Parts: sequence; structure tokens; C-alpha cells
Amino acid sequence: MSRHPDFVPQGVIPAVLLPFHEDLSIDERSFRIHLRDVRAVHGLSAITINAHSTEVASCTEDEQRRVMEISGEEVGSALPIVHGVWADGSLEAARIARRAEAGGASALLVFPPAPFALGQSAAMALAHFKSIAEATDLPLIVFQYPLASGQGYPLATLERLFDEVPTIRAIKDWTPHVAQHERQIRELQGRKRPINVLSTNSAWLLSSLVLGCNGLLSGAGSVIADLQAKLFRAVRANDLAEARRLNDRIYPMTRVFYADPFIDMHNRMKEALVLLGKLPRAVARPPLVKITDAEIALIRDALIEAQLLEVETAKGRSAA
Repeated sequence: MSRHPDFVPQGVIPAVLLPFHEDLSIDERSFRIHLRDVRAVHGLSAITINAHSTEVASCTEDEQRRVMEISGEEVGSALPIVHGVWADGSLEAARIARRAEAGGASALLVFPPAPFALGQSAAMALAHFKSIAEATDLPLIVFQYPLASGQGYPLATLERLFDEVPTIRAIKDWTPHVAQHERQIRELQGRKRPINVLSTNSAWLLSSLVLGCNGLLSGAGSVIADLQAKLFRAVRANDLAEARRLNDRIYPMTRVFYADPFIDMHNRMKEALVLLGKLPRAVARPPLVKITDAEIALIRDALIEAQLLEVETAKGRSAA
């Protein structure tokens, strides 16, 4: 049962990382420390687990359950937990939803089924979300992929989802086109039953938030949640000067996190936490592999430029 039954997905919601040992098993001690570190940031609305940032695609059912258990112990009393629903089939998605609710999750982030990349219809999307909604009363967040991926939902499909699945309360919008992003913000948050738009356009977060998003849900929050929370508050206060100052610190980090290949973004975030002394190692599960020393050096430089790491500290950790 949810520890936060009145939670509505909005505000600043970091998606945390999942540390591993060298043998690729979950490093539970480091995960607990990471959760406490993120939890301590002022101004957060929730955290997200069992999503891209925790390498959910490479985690077993038992591991996802353990991630939820640990998160509940470390964060659940302080913050709502958004649990990812990553499944190619609707029956499995419903099972994950029931398990997440039983574990204490307060909302579900529903990823699009991979088969949708080969083609989808509104009826398919409705069937998927209705299967999940029948399994749980938890608020649902639609993960909106870019339309070019084949897994994004056309606006007409989204409208049907919102009309026919009343537990959908928000959308995590990965729409890369500004005009489409703005239209969704205006139309979805302007509905009679508003749907909160949570930006996940972390590489251009200031621009996205200025358009009026009611929140953000981002893996970069595993490293820079404090800066994201301050940026969100500055935009809400219409303090453009402060927002631009904060964005100048965020920009170096997003520049290195979201470089090509894009899939390495959370791998890079782990390296950033190692450089900051917040993780003992940066291990990713295959097919991801450790990034090069040259790229780690770029992350170190970005941390210094963002005023998150002192030059002398960086030199010391580099020598070690």
C-alpha cells in the first residue's frame, strides 16, 4: 500500500542510479547511501526507481523487488516512490503494477512496450494502459517517447488514454520538438482534468520548464537534483536571472551526460558520482561497458565547471 496515498506526480522527481559490484551483483550498501544522499536534497517531490537510470532492462523480477524494498526502507517515509513498469506485454505490466503497489509505491511510470516500435494503434495503447489500471489504483505516468521512435503516442491517442483511463495523472515528456512539447503542455495541463507534464528534456531543461511544465523527471537528478530543484523554483518564481545562472552550472553536466552514444548517459552519471566521492565504483551491466579514461576526464572537467568539484579534489581523486 502506498505510504503517500495523496501523491500527485508533479515537481522535481529524480530517477536514481543502481550501483553494482565488480561481479555485476547489486551493491546494496552503496545504493542505500545513494538514496539517502538524494533524499536529503531540499525541494524534491518523489524519487523514481526501476527505470532507465537503474538499468531496469537488465534487472530480474527479484532484483526489481529488492530495489523497491531498499528504496522503501531508505526513502519511503520521506518521499513518494515512483516505480517503473518496464514490460513488453500487458499481462506482465499488470503483474509489475500489483507488485509495486504491494511494495509501497505511490505512482507508476509506464514505459511503452517495445513491440510498439514496429507499429501501434490507439486500441493497442488503450488495452495496455487499461490492463495496468485494472490491476492498481495508483496514479499512472505515461512515458512519452519521441514519435520518430515508433513508441511515442500521437496526441489523438494520448487524448483517448486520458479520457478512458482516469488514473493517468501525468506524462513524462521526451518530445524532442519544441513546438510539439509546447502544444502538449498547453493542451494536457489545460484539460478539465489536468494531466501534469513532467519534462525529461534534461539537455535543454531551462527551455522546457519556461514553457510551463508542472515538473520534471530526470536521471540527471541522481547527480544534480539540488540544481534541478533550484532551477524549478526559480522558473516558478519568474526569476529569469537566477534561472539562467543555475542553467549555466547545469549545462556543462548535461553536455557530457547526453553526448553520443546517448545510451551511456547513466553510465556517465555513475562516473560523476565516483569523482564526487559518492560511489566507490562505476560499474554498468552489459551490453553497457565502462567509458574511456578520456571521457571520464571530460566529466571531471564538467564537474569543475559546474562548481560541483574543486580542482585540487579532482586532482587528488585522479591520482588515486
